[in-house]
Amino acid sequence: MKFLCVPCDEPMKLDKTEGPDDGSITLVFACQACGYEMAMLTNAHETQMVGSLGVKIGPDGKAEAGKSKCPFTGTVQGLTDDAAAENAVPWTSEARQRLESIPSFLRTMAKSGIEKYAKDNGFETVDESVLKEARSHFGM
Repeated sequence: MKFLCVPCDEPMKLDKTEGPDDGSITLVFACQACGYEMAMLTNAHETQMVGSLGVKIGPDGKAEAGKSKCPFTGTVQGLTDDAAAENAVPWTSEARQRLESIPSFLRTMAKSGIEKYAKDNGFETVDESVLKEARSHFGM
């Protein structure tokens, strides 16, 4: 995905990030040719969803320059395998069966979000009651 400057038709570059403040972040893109700026603002729910995927948000997640042309490379960074294992919460067999009913392309994101919810709320194991609470919490 690229953002193009409408007046110049030039690719915009990530200029700065702000936040997360109150759960939201702002990404400011600027045209190198004319200085035109535009901002993208995420709301707290969007930021929470991305965070539940194990993605680090903010300027501390900057990747090395030149590695990617994606405008978000300097803003997000994936969770390492060690960090993912550290965040894992055990699941009951019933809860795992329910997890399998989630479409495969969403399953990893759902699992991460549910485990984060369980950990943040003091649950040591993901069972059907945690799934019910998390579903309500995420508005599903």
